[in-house]
Amino acid sequence: MKLMVGDKGVEAAQPLRGIDHVLVGVRDLEAAHQAYARLGFTVSARGRHIGWGTANYCIMFPDDYIELLGIVDPSQFTNNLNRFLESREGLLGLAFASDDVALAERALRRAGIEPGEMRDLKRILEDPEGEVWPRFKLLHLPPEATPGTSAFICQHLTPELVWRPEWCRHANSARGLIAMTSVVKDPSALAIPYAELFGFDRVRAGDGVVEVDCGGPGGSRVWLRFTTAEMLGALHPGLIGAPRQPTPWLAALRVAVEDLGLCATTLERNHMPVHWDGPRLLRVPAQAACGVLLEFTEET
Repeated sequence: MKLMVGDKGVEAAQPLRGIDHVLVGVRDLEAAHQAYARLGFTVSARGRHIGWGTANYCIMFPDDYIELLGIVDPSQFTNNLNRFLESREGLLGLAFASDDVALAERALRRAGIEPGEMRDLKRILEDPEGEVWPRFKLLHLPPEATPGTSAFICQHLTPELVWRPEWCRHANSARGLIAMTSVVKDPSALAIPYAELFGFDRVRAGDGVVEVDCGGPGGSRVWLRFTTAEMLGALHPGLIGAPRQPTPWLAALRVAVEDLGLCATTLERNHMPVHWDGPRLLRVPAQAACGVLLEFTEET
């Protein structure tokens, strides 16, 4: 994180270290579990958020993950997931990773960004060997800080409970996130806000697309891409025929795999629709992935 505040100590501290996970809102959590298992992913045990009406399944990679999020008790707090699901399923936001949310909060305030209230969150993980209670600290970011997507900062207090080796191995050979695409009215207007978070050297713009290098552990990169509805089909031909949404709209997710041929074989064996875009990219239509245009590639 390169907060443009003229404070070298803040820059050196690196309050954000990339994307922790992306969230997929689903109407039927158990059906989503089955769909993503058929896509070749290993799906974690179910987690139930303490004090909230939501639960999840997670698809873990070594450095990040996908969270399938659904409502199990609509009478409790759902953090507006119910409103999102009234219109559609699919990508609803992301979490940036931090080893110290309190440090991130101070850095944001020094940069003139007012974050939301810091929250403690627990969930009951329904482990076959007995329940465990992963714990997190969350800090929500204001919409003006991350236009084009809803975002918060996440600090894992018990990472060993969720990053388990057996959950990070996938039949489709998936190994991590590469990029997420959001549709907005004016991508160029987003360049400055994201440069203030990550540095001007991490933002590139041109031809109706703005890309933000969010960084990641070990020099890896996960990109946020912002484009217009007119340009979306050029970036993701697999979206042709899918229902469009009001902007901003998180439309597509790209995942890295070790072996694209193995990935294709796994999808076909499980009777999932597969579309090749040349020899290096596979697309699964949004209808097969709970509203997410899902892409697989060996490239990072």
